[in-house]
Amino acid sequence: MSRDKKVEKKLKEELQGKKKRNNALLASPYIIWMAIFIIVPLFMIAYYGLTDKENGSFTLANIKLILDPVNLKALWLSIRLSVISTLICLLLAYPIAMILRSLNMKRSSFIVFIFILPMWMNFLLRTIAWQNILERNGILNTILSFLHLPTLNIINTSAAIILGMVYNYLPFMILPIYNVLIKIDNNVINAARDLGANGLQTLLKITLPLSLPGVISGITMVFVPSLTTFVISNILGGNKVVLIGNVIEQQFKVVNNRNAGAGLSLVLMVFVLASMALLSKYDKEAEGKSIW
Repeated sequence: MSRDKKVEKKLKEELQGKKKRNNALLASPYIIWMAIFIIVPLFMIAYYGLTDKENGSFTLANIKLILDPVNLKALWLSIRLSVISTLICLLLAYPIAMILRSLNMKRSSFIVFIFILPMWMNFLLRTIAWQNILERNGILNTILSFLHLPTLNIINTSAAIILGMVYNYLPFMILPIYNVLIKIDNNVINAARDLGANGLQTLLKITLPLSLPGVISGITMVFVPSLTTFVISNILGGNKVVLIGNVIEQQFKVVNNRNAGAGLSLVLMVFVLASMALLSKYDKEAEGKSIW
């Protein structure tokens, strides 16, 4: 190797090392943020969840609290309402995303903006607004009474919670699906049509498989917050519908037993991680399969 090549190689190595140092420096604020607000709280939850409140010794009693009939009922109710809300969001979001894809860029961008616009408002205010709409003397029943129609007693029920979840989390289902759909080449769909596939066959064999990563991402983004929510159930469910998030909140704020609350949080975290791992597995399988 000549001297010039050695010098050139050395300069490249120095530039690469400098680039790595600059990248590490730029990433350091994010790493610090993650350490303070994500990693440290997780370690605290794990510590309190696995230790006794009285003497700080290791115990699994806090985790076993999930086997209490009340807590177990709240957990299964949370899972059931989360699954229902996620399915409703998917059934609403996919056709909407398909319609947005079929529009021209300016019109679709405006409609996407309309869907995102409510998210600029505080999550709590949006949920309280639905409380005012759904309560017995609220806006909805006032309109129904004016039209001489039967009023609806939906507030403080599971249906109200599902409605609140769907309203708050629907954009998180629409956007990932839409972002995947707009990347599908129209020539692929036209080729399927030219080969004799009808609309349903094109949807099932071409569009749906190609959009599956967006569907999986949307399901994750809706199911996880729905499973862990307590604000929506507090406001729209009152004290009549208790989810596992409400039980954990009460352990921290009412009972003042952070160890029990942390133990139940660990159990809920296992369910969240398991669902994310399962969805990730299906996502990878979908990416590895041919659309045909």
